[in-house]
Amino acid sequence: MTALYLDLEFIKNAIPIFGEALWLTLHLSFFGIIFSILLGFFVALVQFYRVRFLSALCQTYIELSRNTPLLIQLFFLYYGLPQIGLQLTGYTCALIGVAFLGGSYMAESFRAGLESVGRIQLESGRSLGLSEMQLMFYVVLPQSLAVSLPFIGANAIFLLKETSVVSAIALADILYITKDLIGSYYKTNETLLLLVLCYLVVLLPLSFLFLALEKYYKRKMA
Repeated sequence: MTALYLDLEFIKNAIPIFGEALWLTLHLSFFGIIFSILLGFFVALVQFYRVRFLSALCQTYIELSRNTPLLIQLFFLYYGLPQIGLQLTGYTCALIGVAFLGGSYMAESFRAGLESVGRIQLESGRSLGLSEMQLMFYVVLPQSLAVSLPFIGANAIFLLKETSVVSAIALADILYITKDLIGSYYKTNETLLLLVLCYLVVLLPLSFLFLALEKYYKRKMA
């Protein structure tokens, strides 16, 4: 059996390169997730309150977003829009793509939480004189978040992993750097090890964060 050999000097020199690529991945993931949460919450509210015209538009958006791969969406933004005179940077295309895809998943997560609140509680709140805004902040949101958080956490992790496809539009994320280093130096084992470690460094804390939030809300709602 051949022992696994790792070039430690190559790993040492490659760490700063991966660090820069990881920063890009983190930056893109952070803002992509934030925008997807905001978009998803808005879409979920429209569907929850059954806003005329907007509800059908939001449902169309959800179906379109969830049934097309992120890679196809990125190609449309990066290569398609310039054909009609709209030129966007690779980073902007990636950010829009992640938010567009994530918004539909977040919308379903929020909608599941909102619909878990019984209608009798809404009617009781209104009978006590609560406005719709007060009803949302004091009755609906605290209960719905306890239901939605596990799904929101899973979606956030999913979106972070999905950013790996942005290398297709020439963004130097960690997957792009991995392929570039392997093609240039043929250090496959070392480069893949750094790739796995980068994802673990990001995904494990994110998983623990959402797990802690879930436990907090469960205790709070108990």
